[in-house]
Amino acid sequence: ERLTSGGMVGGDAAKFHRPGENHRTDGYQMTPNTLALLEEHSRVTGGRVFTRFPPEPNGILHIGHAKAINFNFGYARAHGGECYLRYDDTNPEKEEEKYFVGIKDMVQWLGYQPYKITYASDNFDQLYAWAQELIRRDKAYVCHQKFEEIKGINPPPSPWRDRPIEESLSLFEDMRMGKLDEGEATLRMKTTLEDGKQDPVAYRIKFVPHHRTGSKWCIYPTYDYTHCLCDSIENITHSLCTKEFQSRRSSYYWLCNALDIYCPVQWEYGRLNLNYAVVSKRKILRLVDAGVVHDWDDPRLFTLTALRRRGFPATAINLFCARVGVTMSLTTLDPCMLEACVRDVLNVTAPRAMAVLEPIPVTLLNRTDQAETLTVPDFPSEPSRGSHPVRWSNRIFIEKSDFINAPLSSAEKGYKRWTLDQSVGLRHAGLVLFVDRVEKDSTSGDVKHIYATWRLATDCASDKSLKPKAFIHWVSDIDHVPCEVRLYDRLFTVKNPEEHPEGMLAAINKNSLVTLTKALVDSSVLSAPLYAQFQFERHGFFSVDPDSDSAVSAEKPTSRKLVFNLTVKLREDAGKIV
Repeated sequence: ERLTSGGMVGGDAAKFHRPGENHRTDGYQMTPNTLALLEEHSRVTGGRVFTRFPPEPNGILHIGHAKAINFNFGYARAHGGECYLRYDDTNPEKEEEKYFVGIKDMVQWLGYQPYKITYASDNFDQLYAWAQELIRRDKAYVCHQKFEEIKGINPPPSPWRDRPIEESLSLFEDMRMGKLDEGEATLRMKTTLEDGKQDPVAYRIKFVPHHRTGSKWCIYPTYDYTHCLCDSIENITHSLCTKEFQSRRSSYYWLCNALDIYCPVQWEYGRLNLNYAVVSKRKILRLVDAGVVHDWDDPRLFTLTALRRRGFPATAINLFCARVGVTMSLTTLDPCMLEACVRDVLNVTAPRAMAVLEPIPVTLLNRTDQAETLTVPDFPSEPSRGSHPVRWSNRIFIEKSDFINAPLSSAEKGYKRWTLDQSVGLRHAGLVLFVDRVEKDSTSGDVKHIYATWRLATDCASDKSLKPKAFIHWVSDIDHVPCEVRLYDRLFTVKNPEEHPEGMLAAINKNSLVTLTKALVDSSVLSAPLYAQFQFERHGFFSVDPDSDSAVSAEKPTSRKLVFNLTVKLREDAGKIV
């Protein structure tokens, strides 16, 4: 937590104002009533920091949102303050209940508890009253220009900008009562954004029921109008947003001051982007529709639900955000930095297990079929942290890639595992194996079964001809669980798939998912909950996928459908497409 909070308060964030000292911030706009409003604000907040995370409930959160969550919640936490989760629910046609639930789940999954959960719609009555007051103060007017006429940077000025106040008030009431059609009128504010855009829209007509207010309203406020006013209502001290909203800062201050209400300070920071990734809702839907990914939580995506499903710990995502820190410039990184944080966390939290992804059976000829029990440490470097039993006898399974059915001279230089004339050790068993004979498939010629003899590793330690150069993992024939393993790689072959000359879909990595259906894992994982993480020795870190049975059934207490996702390999792959 200290590291995470440190990343949220250092860098450019160290320059932020103290609560109640808004007026000391460069560019902050003051009125004759500002100091009195700040004094009342400080009385209400007790001088504490208050921030908010204000997502639109029209999509799934992604890795960029993780930085925003960490910054807003982390900055408040580091200063003994609080952070609201406020849904910006002003666009009812695009909002769905699953997005409200999903956003809250991800915030809490990352380890944050909102001070309060609020909605922009909580304030619809107040926002409407303030819009009427803006008109009375001659700072807003009803306009009939069409959307196509006013989009862009230099649209023609509105011929209705100077219409009488009473006329705008009457027309605005008509808008609220549903007497005007969609697109027939908007309420616009008499101000200019920093990018030169004049008179941003405050209200538009939408005959769409709202998920919370029903059909009470047929006009809805825009972000430009709603955002700063809800910040003021909630006495936000630091309104933290990404750099694309810098052009709205002047209108943020203008609107609060035009209504003579408390004005927070808007601070901007750079967004976080990742190479080899797309995060926009439209592009992810395109991938889903094209059958490239299964859904929003496909583990090859960088939505937070996808990262959780792949097995990325929330702690690792927070650590990544802390290491990236807060800067005012756009940050674009390769995923390997995020994966390094995942390894750092899982290396000390994920218990070890042995799994064989492509099994070959091995029979130990000079061992009886009487079962024995080994004690295997969950964390070999820290045995005191626990262990699990493995029952075994004279038949085991090893990894296909750990055996070459040829003399060592036929193997690549430096090969240290099992060959016809090179021994190999068994991890945790204290045995060294020697090939007796190999049974091959009559059709394919592939190795079908290995028959071997064994000696104690202690007896081979002093003899170079017997001492193994490697110890391999294995799975017991009498103490394992069949499972499916999904191996994931980059979804795209290029850093910027959206810039591919033939389009995003032409940059898909055809080998981004490999599914192995005959894998075996030791029975210590049988009762693991969904999303539980393990290190499969010598392979990497894996997580229990939700496609698994949720638990062991009473009818079949020794079996369960298990699916594991590769989270990350044990070390970064030098041959990866980066």
